[in-house]
Order: sequence, then C-alpha cells, then structure tokens
Amino acid sequence: MFDRPMQSGTFGSVLTILGLIYHNTVRSVRKTHGHAAMALLISIGQALIMVAVFYVMFSILGMRSAALRGDFLLYIMSGIFMFMTHVKALGAVVSSEGPASPMMHHLPMNTAIAIASAALGALYIQVLAMVIVLYVYHIGWGPITIEQPFGAFNMVLLSWFSGVAIGMVFLALKPWFPGLVGMVSQFYQRVNMIASGKMFVANTLPGYMVAMFDWNPLFHTIDQTRGYVFINYNPHFTTVMYPIYLSIIMMVIGMMGEFYTRKHASLSWGSKR
Repeated sequence: MFDRPMQSGTFGSVLTILGLIYHNTVRSVRKTHGHAAMALLISIGQALIMVAVFYVMFSILGMRSAALRGDFLLYIMSGIFMFMTHVKALGAVVSSEGPASPMMHHLPMNTAIAIASAALGALYIQVLAMVIVLYVYHIGWGPITIEQPFGAFNMVLLSWFSGVAIGMVFLALKPWFPGLVGMVSQFYQRVNMIASGKMFVANTLPGYMVAMFDWNPLFHTIDQTRGYVFINYNPHFTTVMYPIYLSIIMMVIGMMGEFYTRKHASLSWGSKR
C-alpha cells in the first residue's frame, strides 16, 4: 500500500489509454453476446432484413422508377448503412457506462474511455458488416461500382460521428432524466426511419418537404453518400458542412454536460440506469 506509482511519462500514458480503449472496445463488442461473431452476424442480419423490406416495399408501391439511375439495391443499401451506423453509434454512446458504474472504480478507467470504446465498437461492427454485405453482393449478384469510394466512406464516418455527438448530449442528460432520455432517444431513432431520407431522393422533393428534413444531419449524409456512389447524381439541397458543424457543436455541449454530470455523480444513480 506504500508503493509509489511509476511515472510513465506522456508517451506511456498515451499507450496506456490506447490499450484501455482497445480492451474496452472488445468488451463493448462482446457485451451483448459472448462471441464477437454473433454481434457481427446480428448486424448483418438486421441490414439484410431492412434491405429486403425496402426492396419489396419499393417494388409493390411502384417506387423503383423514382430512385436513381443505377443499381437499385445499392441505392437502398446506401441509405440503410448510413442509418444503421448513425443510430447504432448513438445507442452505444447512450448505453455506455456512466460515472456511477462499478467499472469507474478501477483506475485509470474513466467515462471518456468507456464512451470512446462504445463508439468505436459500434463503428467496427457496422463497417465490418457493411463490407461483408457489399462483398457478398459484389461476388454473388454482379459487380458493383462506387464512383468515389473514399468520399462515400467519409460519409460513413460522418454519420457515425454525428450519432456519437447526439448520443453524448443524451448521455449527459441521462442520469438526471433517465426515463425521459431513454424515451426521447428511442423516439429519435424511430423517427429517423423516415426523417433520414433513405426512402427517397432529396433532389426530387419540393422545397416545403426539404425543409421538413433539412434539420437532420443524417438526411445530409445519406444524400451526399449517393452523390459519391452514383456518377449521375449531384446533391443540390444538402451539404457536408452542416452535419460537421452540428456534430461539433453537439459534441462540445455533450462533453461539457458529461463533465458537469461526472462532477455531481452519485452512487444512487446506479439504480436509475
């Protein structure tokens, strides 16, 4: 008990934090299922079910002609992958361990590491699921062409980052209003089934309808993704900068709120979570 802690320096501290984030990311991936492959298979299954549902719905309603010229399934998947990356990141951050969690009693563990691990775990699963689905589709049903893959992947990261930023705000409020925050976060994720714009092309919407979805950062990232994926589509009503600015603002607000909440943490909050 009288041992002096070894001073590892800045570089050693960075390595320690990165190691903690890595191991806690693995733990967050395996939190729901003991084997990481099960979490991956579930994400792939969810994506495939959504693709099948939207494909059937578009076919029955005769909406395929309203989609972009090009691969129709790729058009559907471009929206679904962005949607799932966004909502999964938000859900992972909201459900990450807070200041009253027993894990916070083990130094140097802290809430920042828990949040980063949950967010990276969600990104890892979704990117891996997306790559596997696209690869199987490319091999099994015919070659696919993504005109600007680097730009499209940047939109995946932006969808993830915006989900993390909004999740940070919910996480900061969760200990104070656990029931309300849980309900609002679930409502936000359900509303994005429509408000994300994955079911339609933004360029074909009238002005009054664009105003109904323009507030949503996911609406912008999905539309911009289709601009990078399809050579004959140029987004007119969306921009990359709006979700970037909004995500940065939400992240700063969330970090400030989380810092304040952590300073006023109470062990009794564990019973509310």
